[in-house]
Amino acid sequence: MVNRLTSQFILMLFRPLFTLNSFFMFVGKQVAWIALALMVIVILLGVFFRYVLNDPLSWPDEAARFCMLWMTALVAPSAFRSGGFVAIDTLPRVLPGRISALLNISILLISTVVLYYGMHIGWKHTMGFGGNFESSSLKVPLSLIGLETFKMKLRYMYGSLLVATFLLFLVSIELILKSVFSLFNPTKAIENTESSKWWGRD
Repeated sequence: MVNRLTSQFILMLFRPLFTLNSFFMFVGKQVAWIALALMVIVILLGVFFRYVLNDPLSWPDEAARFCMLWMTALVAPSAFRSGGFVAIDTLPRVLPGRISALLNISILLISTVVLYYGMHIGWKHTMGFGGNFESSSLKVPLSLIGLETFKMKLRYMYGSLLVATFLLFLVSIELILKSVFSLFNPTKAIENTESSKWWGRD
């Protein structure tokens, strides 16, 4: 009876979080593909101007880093969710089921605490003093539409750290709920199909 009530409570928390994370992962993947394509184009453009025209541009290197930071920030949560991070799983494999689940929950709890502090660091970098500095070469070319061009603030780069840690934090909570459910139901996988929308399909 206790296991049943606990499982129902976990499912009640898990399903909306799963749906929210699935939406974020879907949008993140689409934006990440765009960032990757832009990064490749910018790098090739820089190479062309430097070695073919012998007239190097000042902004491609920084623009490529900008795209790489955001691409990584938006894809990392999906990798974490699917178990795509590099991990040494020898010990969990040889331990009994419940002990292995407890170990997994402990590791996820530690990760969640680290990500929580990571969000604070990301917030300070993005919204704090450092974020007010301007990029050395990246500019927003509003002159193309008749407005004044201005240099991009570094907070738009640092924001990738804030977004990444926030999304990883949400995924970590989802994985904890999933692991706790498995602890009470070792022979049953958590049900998530009911909360899965079109954006939750991999």
